[in-house]
Amino acid sequence: MRNRKINGVQFENMLKNGLQNLSKYETEVNELNVFPVPDGDTGTNMCLTLGNGIKYAKTNAAIGLYAKTLSEGMLLGARGNSGVILSQFFKGVSTELARCAFAGPGELRNALIRGYRTAYDAVVKPVEGTMLTVAREGIEHIRGQITRNSSIEEILAMYIAEMKKTLSYTPEMLEVLKEAGVIDSGGQGFIYIFEGMLKYLYGDVYRTNEKKITNEHTAPSPAKEIDFSLFNEHSSFEDGYCMEFILQLLKSEKYTQCFKLSTFIEDIRVYGNSLVAVQDGRRVKVHIHTLKPAKVIALSQEYGEFLTFKMENMQLQHNEVLKKKIEPKKLPHKQLAMVSVVNGEGLKTLFEQLGTDVVINCEDTMNASSQEFIEAFELIDADYIVVMPNNKNVILAAGQALEISGKKNVTILPTKSVAEGYFAIAMDVPDDKPEYRISSMKSGLQDVSTLVETTATRDYTYHELTCRKGEDIVLLNGELVCVSKDWCSGIIDGMKLVPDIDDKETCVVFYGDGVTEEQTDELRDRLEEEFPLLDVEFIDGGQKHYRLIIGLC
Repeated sequence: MRNRKINGVQFENMLKNGLQNLSKYETEVNELNVFPVPDGDTGTNMCLTLGNGIKYAKTNAAIGLYAKTLSEGMLLGARGNSGVILSQFFKGVSTELARCAFAGPGELRNALIRGYRTAYDAVVKPVEGTMLTVAREGIEHIRGQITRNSSIEEILAMYIAEMKKTLSYTPEMLEVLKEAGVIDSGGQGFIYIFEGMLKYLYGDVYRTNEKKITNEHTAPSPAKEIDFSLFNEHSSFEDGYCMEFILQLLKSEKYTQCFKLSTFIEDIRVYGNSLVAVQDGRRVKVHIHTLKPAKVIALSQEYGEFLTFKMENMQLQHNEVLKKKIEPKKLPHKQLAMVSVVNGEGLKTLFEQLGTDVVINCEDTMNASSQEFIEAFELIDADYIVVMPNNKNVILAAGQALEISGKKNVTILPTKSVAEGYFAIAMDVPDDKPEYRISSMKSGLQDVSTLVETTATRDYTYHELTCRKGEDIVLLNGELVCVSKDWCSGIIDGMKLVPDIDDKETCVVFYGDGVTEEQTDELRDRLEEEFPLLDVEFIDGGQKHYRLIIGLC
């Protein structure tokens, strides 16, 4: 049986199946990361983003109402560039479906179009050959083939087929993909989501024991006991009841037989609001907020009896929310406050000592979510806030947090490494006016070069330089410059490639988890031998993913 339309419950189940499918291939998507370093994690970021949306969303028969809460959760939980773009896509889908109880062919087509357009608008400089292109061409190539007789399955099948074609061409659109010999990871992850959604409609539903998704992805909040003390004889009652039920229409002569959904809606809407009524054959699913539940029940029972019935005191729920809504304790007021993202306890301690007011330590994912930035903004009481993402894959999430929060006093410094963040703070002059301090920190980024030493996570070729998975590599400002069997020599060779190395005065080495004292001593001796005029400082960063992060200024 083909589906001509889908409601909110079906859409929710489709997305859950899509998340399961993406999670099944999460490692594969991560390994498509263009660069051979563990800071992309596209599959993980997309799983976390969609998982947070599903966890946050509220089940609703109306697809528009469900999509709204899904989008809110994804925007808040977005991690990494791929997660932000994915959340913006579903923001567009939500906007298009806002007033829909269900989505038919036309609504689905328009939602997919609005989705990619919203995602494009969210990126300052959209790059073709990415998830954006895959989503855009997927629907634009089939939009003329969609008719009112098209099934949801047919549309998604065509959409996925066209996206796969575009995905196969992404290396021709983007040189870095061609050089790395891979397709776009975000586009592949996006397709896996929609393949899982289509599988659900075909009855290919993942069981929980087939692919366990971590609590970070989809774990629901544990059931909580209701505190009935929050509604007593002294309480006011203004919010009414939330009623949800499925009404089975009956043919017995005891019941009115001339049921017409439009008439039923007109009759019942006088008793409440937030009304959604959807008919499927001889059954009617109803959601309504009302102060007069007895009237709703009596009217419904004129036509049949309830298969399911749920009624909750929204005033009690509201009072419980008010009780738990404790404003976070604000930090002391100051003219200028700073927010920094790091990866490692040592770096967290360092940035706190440098004067950062809120340090977001992303030890596991390396990518802060938009929600974490918003929570940081709420803690701070300052005239100006400066944000240092310290990772190129976090800048977009910081920008999305700024948009969601509506803050007008936040400046995002586009720091791409903790080394850049470190030197930016070093240029700060606390006694100056905030505007000058921000300007000084920005200027502190201009002359910083960053090298990282790590182990390649995949085979990779860049400008005729090839590394194999497991080899020691050095990157300069994000580009592969050295592959060496001797990690220490690789760093020295990489530093010699810094264009203005002779003009650098300061070298800060952040060593990570597992680096031994013997190794730092060896590197210190080599640096003093090769660059005697450099002032070298070693700091225990404790970062997990890069053995060494070196900042030169």
